[in-house]
Amino acid sequence: MKCPVCEMDCVRSAEEIVSILPTVFQPCSSCSIRPIDKRAPLPDLSYELPCVCGKRFIDEVFAHMYVIMVEEGNLQRTDPLFFVGSPLIHPGFAVERPPFLPERSLVLLSKKVTKKTAERIVAEIPEIRGVVKTGNFVPGLARADLNAIPQVYELLAGCDVRADVFPLKTGPLVIYKQQSLIHIEFPRGNDPKLQSVEKYIGTPPVNSFVDACCGAGTLGIAAACLGVPQVILNDAWYASAFWSAFNLEVNRKYLHFSKIRIFEQFEEMQMHPVAKEPVRIAETEGDQMIEVYQGDFRLLGNVLREKPALSVIDLFDKNDRITTAAIIKEWQDKVGGTVFIP
Repeated sequence: MKCPVCEMDCVRSAEEIVSILPTVFQPCSSCSIRPIDKRAPLPDLSYELPCVCGKRFIDEVFAHMYVIMVEEGNLQRTDPLFFVGSPLIHPGFAVERPPFLPERSLVLLSKKVTKKTAERIVAEIPEIRGVVKTGNFVPGLARADLNAIPQVYELLAGCDVRADVFPLKTGPLVIYKQQSLIHIEFPRGNDPKLQSVEKYIGTPPVNSFVDACCGAGTLGIAAACLGVPQVILNDAWYASAFWSAFNLEVNRKYLHFSKIRIFEQFEEMQMHPVAKEPVRIAETEGDQMIEVYQGDFRLLGNVLREKPALSVIDLFDKNDRITTAAIIKEWQDKVGGTVFIP
């Protein structure tokens, strides 16, 4: 599948991603391992090259990035190794031990890196997929206030599209996202949010489900994978709505639709990054009716054909109990049905 960011065929279907999970980060018999203390400076400015199998222990990849960042002046020789940044493996899933990285399997998030350095890292380190300059904020819309100005990280080099694999009782769920535009949600062995979705959907599943603040679509697509026949995903942030629609196609094998129609492409949606009135972005045809909207979840009731049986509202600021309670009450008054916050 063609990636909308780098326009290369670097996006795989969920079935393909799941098939490589058992071995993707496993070493061969010739791979070497050198654990390095990330709380200290690199002992010497050196690193091991990739094994003949094409993989390399993650600490060696960090050492390679550290050397380049020191050479470019982004880091001091006395800085600890973890100053390089935060690694996001691709595909992301709960691993039992530190991974041995194949080519294009890591996106680096870093506050220290410059564009020149990022370009060197992508050009010289085969394991690196992309380099993103981060800030002290959550990318996208981090609050329910749509008048707030969204902030994003900066993709400096390469491609920052990567997949996370989440566990469901029906099988793995694969969610792609562009990491500079959407918050990190790295999978764990047992995901409390997905477990709450499974609990509320029940067996047999409810007949309709709304994921009102869907992000990249994890909870809404999980509901569809669990057999809910009518699902609506919505997010006011363009990147979230786009990747939700994209992830329907990625997980097509596990869903029950014959066709998906996407009404707006990524470039078009960038022209209206935050939407208030809900706009339909995509819909499916077949045994499951799944729709994706971009808009204010508080206005979503205007486009719903009928009252949903179950809705989830996954807010960033859910610790604000007063605001959360008010949002739930407003949803129940306008839309109805059972609503929960995971």
